[in-house]
Amino acid sequence: MSNITLNIDTFTSRIKKLYSSWKQSAEGKEENGFGFPKMDCLVSAVGVNEDVVYSKSISLQSWLLGYELTDTIMVIAEEEIHFLASKKKIDFLRQIQTNNKDENGIPAKLELHIRDRTDEDKKNFQKLIDGMKRSKKGKTLGVFSKDNYPGQFMEAWRAVLKKESFETVDVSADVAYVMAPKEDSELLIMKKACMVSGDVFNKYLKDQIMEIIDSDKKVKHSKLAEGVESAITDKKYVSGVDTNQLDMCYPAIIQSGGNYNLKFSVVSDKNFLHFGAIVCSLGARYKLYCSNIVRTLLVNPTDAIQENYNFLLGLEEEILKKLTDGTPLNAVYDAGIKYAEKEKPDLVSNLTKNYGFAMGIEFRESSLVIGPKTTVLAKKDMIFNVNVGLSGLTNKEATEKEGKVYALFIGDTVHVNVDQPATILTSSKKKIKNVGIFVKDEEDEDEEEEKEKSSKEPEILGRGKRSTVLESKLRSEHSSEEKRKQHQKELALQLNEAAKQRLAQQSDGQEKEKVRKSTVSYKNLGQMPREPEVKELKIYVDRKYESVILPVFGYSIPFHISTIKNISQSVEGDYTYLRINFFHPGATMGRNEGGSYPQPDATFSKEVTYRCTNVKELGELSAPSSNLNTAFRLIKEVQKKFKNRELKSVKRKI
Repeated sequence: MSNITLNIDTFTSRIKKLYSSWKQSAEGKEENGFGFPKMDCLVSAVGVNEDVVYSKSISLQSWLLGYELTDTIMVIAEEEIHFLASKKKIDFLRQIQTNNKDENGIPAKLELHIRDRTDEDKKNFQKLIDGMKRSKKGKTLGVFSKDNYPGQFMEAWRAVLKKESFETVDVSADVAYVMAPKEDSELLIMKKACMVSGDVFNKYLKDQIMEIIDSDKKVKHSKLAEGVESAITDKKYVSGVDTNQLDMCYPAIIQSGGNYNLKFSVVSDKNFLHFGAIVCSLGARYKLYCSNIVRTLLVNPTDAIQENYNFLLGLEEEILKKLTDGTPLNAVYDAGIKYAEKEKPDLVSNLTKNYGFAMGIEFRESSLVIGPKTTVLAKKDMIFNVNVGLSGLTNKEATEKEGKVYALFIGDTVHVNVDQPATILTSSKKKIKNVGIFVKDEEDEDEEEEKEKSSKEPEILGRGKRSTVLESKLRSEHSSEEKRKQHQKELALQLNEAAKQRLAQQSDGQEKEKVRKSTVSYKNLGQMPREPEVKELKIYVDRKYESVILPVFGYSIPFHISTIKNISQSVEGDYTYLRINFFHPGATMGRNEGGSYPQPDATFSKEVTYRCTNVKELGELSAPSSNLNTAFRLIKEVQKKFKNRELKSVKRKI
């Protein structure tokens, strides 16, 4: 550890905060003094236990030093600080000792003790005991009562303490309150953690669930949760952070089908995802700091379900308004209860028992819960996981057993401000139009086609006989300019139709040639294929709809085969080139080539060229250029088939 740098300024400022809070509590100046007023010194011992993810001992170490030091004992006395650890760890800690010679440094003498296994640390233990007895009255130890690490070293230390007959007091809440207000550096890290949580939910989990519903697949909750764990370090979904320092705060929780438990200690079961109320909880941990997001996706929600969900959104908003600097946490809880009693008194009993908790290095700070008994004050720059939920609700309109009982749960990581509502850090929209998924049959689409065109809500349509509507699935909404162009296209088609009828009348009803219609690849997005090649932004030839899907600026864009004039392929060195030329106004066209141009003044693509390497990387089944070779062959086939059909059609007319 000698090569690892310890941030001395951070250690100094934070140890000062700890001493200041201890001193103020002892003098009765600190309103939230729990165990500090009775404590003569603080003792923290961190052992080795791979099953322990969060503990106050580890949190205090990480907060002060930036690292977790196992098999290390720390004693914070009135005028002394003692560390007992292995030689490597003590060498790491010498950075504090070396850089602390001025009077404005650490407010206590720093003593470093290297472990001595020859006498099983008996002399070292005695040095710690002597330092503890010199601190104030030397009788009462501040400890973290829940931390009880196994191992020979920890057991030997506990045996020594037992012989001395010290009194103990739990100071977990005191230390948590000191660490709760975040510094600027901590806020920056937590904001990045929140960004990751939002990205993984928006870019991965929501898309996965949409695809499952769209394709009517059977996927287990546990399988989805495993996918989230893989996605959190995948640069496809996560950017702007060091993925090596990313982890899950807890295994992602996916619940549906009537089995709901709105706690973060539950595990996703092996039941199949039910297309009703789908509760999703996940949290990213970045550089030891936690974040969390909770969303409920609603498939074909009834009006009653939507009303209850909107009530929950209003409740969260009311809580955030009250969660400000200087407000007791039980007053925040009471504000939420009053809102619920006013808006939905019949649902008060269905609400979660608390509305969240403070978080940071530890995911859940049990002493800072937004509940009816927590009298401590919220402080500026505290971070809370605010979550509100309704469970045990009944859907009277449900036809399936799994949909008769449902739950609603929403949650965000928020930042406490002064005199203004807490700021949400997890950026993921959660209004009904963002989480409502409306599944339709294909025949329903035809009946509602005109209605959908005029609808303000955009949609994403599924493949086959199912389709789903969700605003956030679209990359962008249709602008007014696009709508104007669409209207012009429709008018042009009407004019063409009118001209055709006039020509037919002039020739005694005998049409010499039928006016060609503009060929469209897909009538709606539901017909777009969902093949892996499309998702991976590769060239894909859809023979069924006679279309070629090309990656253009990160988007998969379909082109009907009739728009392609010709294609060519060439190999130069280690690369294969595929060039596609399109029909466009002003291009030379032969008989029966190209299509009509309803908007001849629009911008057209003249050509596009793709390049792929012929070199096969280690582990790849084929070289990347194989996609271009396949595309070239299939485009030629579809083009030939399309031209032959058009030619036969013309001959029949003649």
